[in-house]
Amino acid sequence: MMGSIVPKITKRIVDAFQPDGTAERFLWDSELKGFGVRMMPSGVGSYIVKYRTAENRQRKMTIGRIGTMTTEEARQLAREHLTSASKGGDPSSERKQLRKNATLSEVCVDYMAEAKTRLKPNSYLSNESNINVHILPLLGNRSVASITRADVTRMQTDIMSGKTAKNRKGRGGRTTGGSSAAHRATVMLGSILEHARVNGAITENVAFGVRKPKTKKQKRYLNDEEIKKLSKAIRDSNTESPAAKAAIRFLLLSGCRRMEVLSLPVKWIDRDNGCIRFDDTKTGAQIRPIGKSAFVVLDDVKPKHGWAFPSEHGEGHFVGLPKVLQRLCKAAKLEGVTIHVLRHTFASVAAGMGYSELTIAGLLGHSVPGVTARYAHVADSALVSAADAVSAKIAGMMGE
Repeated sequence: MMGSIVPKITKRIVDAFQPDGTAERFLWDSELKGFGVRMMPSGVGSYIVKYRTAENRQRKMTIGRIGTMTTEEARQLAREHLTSASKGGDPSSERKQLRKNATLSEVCVDYMAEAKTRLKPNSYLSNESNINVHILPLLGNRSVASITRADVTRMQTDIMSGKTAKNRKGRGGRTTGGSSAAHRATVMLGSILEHARVNGAITENVAFGVRKPKTKKQKRYLNDEEIKKLSKAIRDSNTESPAAKAAIRFLLLSGCRRMEVLSLPVKWIDRDNGCIRFDDTKTGAQIRPIGKSAFVVLDDVKPKHGWAFPSEHGEGHFVGLPKVLQRLCKAAKLEGVTIHVLRHTFASVAAGMGYSELTIAGLLGHSVPGVTARYAHVADSALVSAADAVSAKIAGMMGE
């Protein structure tokens, strides 16, 4: 666990800390002894703390992933853990222990504290919402050891019937439940109960083996005529943000996920090699092939504060894209179009051009054995060529 020592770990130092691609790298803070940063070969970095227990055993503990908390927040947590260790405590061991009579609500708090160290911000918020909206209202006050398979099945039924439906603050719309929500909640509960099992609160995960409700797979995609209508609505709009309109076009022409585009830093874009060099995605660090027609869209947006698709106000990237797409689709008289439909449309066009499922998986950045590993360090020429062809095909449909 050797590494470089710096006077004080700051945001500037963390931002400049790069992986070497072959082994873990560490930075250690000389001001707060035991506080450090670990950088994995993949480019995923975490704040860590090391200390010795009362028995003089060395422990290493992850505080949180870089990007999910500020450097100063990590420093404060490290200071608290080191203080606890100096008084004879063992923060790492204590975090892993759950009381046998803990309620599910208490287990969720412990689970989410651990999840914050490994999940991306959007995944963390999605899990948090799932827990607060569906799981806790139905089972939160129950002892985790008392939950049965029948309780899990009853939770599914209640969610599907709309028992947990509620208005959502700040996001618009209404959580209505249904089979997809019940399926996600069951998967989430299984992860929470597994956390409780691993940490000694229960001996069996009763969510495992419970049949989950079937979910509807995404079948909606835009046909040639619908692509033309949406493109015309984008061109005709004089009220929507240029960044928002460009982001929608880029999503359609690249097959990327919504937040991969909206939170895209300019420094990740590599036009010369036909790719985006993602430091982090849903499936980890990766190089994504992007077609020339998609890159052309970037010329219509002036980058600001380092973002390819900047917000009109403030220093962040653009947000609120689903509502923009909804308004544009209303103008184009299109129904049932979500952000994900744009990604599905890209895949459908690629399939219609005869590309294999494996190639399409590579274009979309799916985690598929033999694809992500192969394209983790270089932009494969065959995939770049496919990305060019698919984006050009869609651009032709859009009239660009």
